[in-house]
Amino acid sequence: MTEKDRFARDVLHGLNATPKTLPTKYIYDARGSELFEQIMHLPEYYLTRTEHQIFENYREAMLQHAPARHFNLVELGAGNGQKTKLLLEHLLATDRSFTYYPIDISQSAIDQLAGNLQAELPDLEVEGLVMDYFDGLTWLNQRTHRPNLVLFLGSNIGNFTPGFQHQFLENLWFSLQHNDQLLIGMDLKKPYRIINKAYDDAQGITREFTLNLLHRINAVLEADFDTGSFSFYSCYNPLVGANQAFIYSIRQQEVRIGALQRSFHFEAFEPILVEQSFKFSLPEIEQLAHRTGFQIEDHFMDDRSLFVDSLWLCHKPE
Repeated sequence: MTEKDRFARDVLHGLNATPKTLPTKYIYDARGSELFEQIMHLPEYYLTRTEHQIFENYREAMLQHAPARHFNLVELGAGNGQKTKLLLEHLLATDRSFTYYPIDISQSAIDQLAGNLQAELPDLEVEGLVMDYFDGLTWLNQRTHRPNLVLFLGSNIGNFTPGFQHQFLENLWFSLQHNDQLLIGMDLKKPYRIINKAYDDAQGITREFTLNLLHRINAVLEADFDTGSFSFYSCYNPLVGANQAFIYSIRQQEVRIGALQRSFHFEAFEPILVEQSFKFSLPEIEQLAHRTGFQIEDHFMDDRSLFVDSLWLCHKPE
């Protein structure tokens, strides 16, 4: 199945659902990625800034738990690697021996990250893996027979529904070896106004970022979304513990998607759920770790306790 076929399948599934949904991941074409880079530098968007602060303040404490002998530093979905670079620089300044393995399904993302890191950190031993996360970990375990310190940062786990969070972490536990470690970034629950501002900035960049999904459907799937007839709404929902982002139709209309050879009806003010960003309390994090087979070794938080990077141990009884 081609990437376009998967895109078409997922759009068809989402627009036939009740309520309608569209997958967040398809926002990230070249324009979407450019807009998200802008979002990460907004004063309201605390997530990137606070996790960066955690790495600056606690990278030595994080590495006190790392294996002493040669190990794999594995990152799931590394992005631009800016936070990780702080850890990599610190590791290179110590006598620890390690190889950095970023894993992503995108060859271009891996090539760009590896190229940038090798230019900036020429002593770094880096080998990018273009694979599914779990396949990549299985491949490493079979070939290197070394302990793993796995990074899953940026509150990526919060983009999954609670059921899929549990499933993902269980699958990750099965893909790891006994005493492997997981450093996982999670956005903490906090006053609603802080969350609402982070996901609906005053400059309207998040609005443009979210509506970019419709532009991409038009371009790739030959659709005729009138993007001026759709708007954006985002708010934190305390009942589900997540910020929810919607695209909604501002009038009754029909949209034709050529690649699907069909049209879809939208009522006036009908919402399309595009993203849910789940937030966690420390007790919820500890419960999630315990239920999926992990043991918590430590929590590292920023000065305002907005965000946590939590270090977990994969314990597998004999």
